[in-house]
Amino acid sequence: MFGYINPDSPYLFKKDETLYKALYCGMCKSIGAGCGSFPKTALTYDIAFMSALLHNIANCDVKIEKRRCALHPIKSRGMATPDDISVLLGCVNTVLAYYKLLDDRADGDKKGVFAFLYRRGFKRALKRHPQVAEIVGRQIEGQRGLERAGCAVIDQACEPTAVMMRELSRYALGEFATEHTDALTYDIGKWVYLADALDDYDKDVKKGRYNVLYNAFKLPDKERAAKEHGEEINFIFNALFADMRLRLANIKFHFNHDLTDNIILRGIPLKTRKLVYGKCGEGTKKENEQT
Repeated sequence: MFGYINPDSPYLFKKDETLYKALYCGMCKSIGAGCGSFPKTALTYDIAFMSALLHNIANCDVKIEKRRCALHPIKSRGMATPDDISVLLGCVNTVLAYYKLLDDRADGDKKGVFAFLYRRGFKRALKRHPQVAEIVGRQIEGQRGLERAGCAVIDQACEPTAVMMRELSRYALGEFATEHTDALTYDIGKWVYLADALDDYDKDVKKGRYNVLYNAFKLPDKERAAKEHGEEINFIFNALFADMRLRLANIKFHFNHDLTDNIILRGIPLKTRKLVYGKCGEGTKKENEQT
């Protein structure tokens, strides 16, 4: 995962903030249980969000208990107890981190040299959930093929990541998967890919690496791309947000879903404005000027 999925904190209820932190700490424990200690270093809030979403849809109650950990040895804190869903997601996080570092290495990024540190955790994830490694490996290979071909079609470039998220959620949810959960997680995967492309736009141009937004717009920096193609960029994201709202309205949640609603309906659009325009306030102003 990439670490882009966050709540809109000022509008987050205290109970949901507590749950979110417990899920995050619980995912750390779950990664350790499934893949070993070192892969915990790849933990992001993205996977904590997926834990909240999938537990709720699958009617799997989150059990929270006070525990200490190596990073916080003095004061105990609420942590979600590892279960089948969180351990599976820990394997997903480890496999994604390993493949991301392999991809970095292929791109000549210095971070790629650390891939070997995740190899043991990857093997443990592969043994526990081979389907996860198969899904991720297949879609990443499809992504590489599009990148090698210099794909300049935004929707086409997003497809492997979007399909990967849909297939992973379907595997994790089992009988609870529906066309609407498929579509929601597809949208989230597409958004994550585009968010990463926006975030890395200037760096990719500078280093001569593939970036679908640069290939589509052929502009030397993100600021100019946002200025000259802001209407098109906003249309793409607004279409995603509209579909996310539609899917949320048609998914059966078994528990309170204030946390995931905050992240999907407020946090993701907020992060998008920051990525496109830099400052949230500036982004809101420019978006209003274009509409």
